[in-house]
Amino acid sequence: MIDGAGTMSSAPRDSARTTGLVFNIQRYSLHDGPGIRSTVFLKGCPLACAWCHNPESIAPAREFIVAESRCIACGECREACPYGAATPGTGPIPSRNADCDFCAQCADACPTGARELIGRQMSVAEVRDELLKDAIFFAESGGGVTVSGGEPLMQWQFVEELLPALRERGIHTALDTSGYAPLERLLTVAARSDLVLYDLKGFDEARHIEYTGVSNASIHANLRALDAAHANIWIRVPIVPGFIDDAEDLSRMAALVSTLHHVTRVSLLPFHGAAERKYERLGRVNRTSHVDPPTAEQMERSAQIFRAHSLPVHIGA
Repeated sequence: MIDGAGTMSSAPRDSARTTGLVFNIQRYSLHDGPGIRSTVFLKGCPLACAWCHNPESIAPAREFIVAESRCIACGECREACPYGAATPGTGPIPSRNADCDFCAQCADACPTGARELIGRQMSVAEVRDELLKDAIFFAESGGGVTVSGGEPLMQWQFVEELLPALRERGIHTALDTSGYAPLERLLTVAARSDLVLYDLKGFDEARHIEYTGVSNASIHANLRALDAAHANIWIRVPIVPGFIDDAEDLSRMAALVSTLHHVTRVSLLPFHGAAERKYERLGRVNRTSHVDPPTAEQMERSAQIFRAHSLPVHIGA
């Protein structure tokens, strides 16, 4: 076992004490690996992708979102909040009060569900026990559990413990990662995963920095190292018109993937605009609000680029 300093530790951890910041456990997921799956979404991501469909996952801390259309300005949240009386104004309190300690009393008091706390601290044991409720569906469909985000490797010690706790119960596990993490963390967690879903978001480094905020040099290096250590990797590429759809860039990406030995699938994921309201509720700018989903013809052209490199391509997850 590897501790936070990166050294080996033989001391067992207490699964009731190791916790992770979880913002959703999505059941009956058909897009995060084989079969029927439950996907554990963890908060925190070092990337800021322009097309992110889970913007609530980026901040590595709890936060509130408010659905303004549901708010009836009843003031119940202000009454329930320990700092409500001291907060200027009337009616609903701001979604991000400066004094907020995320006690969630305002959300509990909201009669319309307009306020929602994103992020709950859960122990490995709590998450494991919640997921075991779905074990029958995993067994019958060849599914399992996928840990995603955000970037799950930001909470690598939590994931490092959760995955073996599931595998010892016979549950198939998958890690969904951008690959932007220290290599040792990636390999440590990947060794505990039956499948690694590895996201590539363009080949050109300058574009990658512009669209995600980080270089992809270590992402590519980590992928090569992962390929040498793991036997089951699915590459996932979002196709986002105007961002990730350039034929030359996709061809260079396909050429990189074709040099690997353990990629068993390449999934091309069509962009969708379903996150629009999330951006509004979080008070963030949506850089893809003007972008339409790619057409079937655009997706097929992208797929042909990867097929030309003899890669096993699927359109969609």
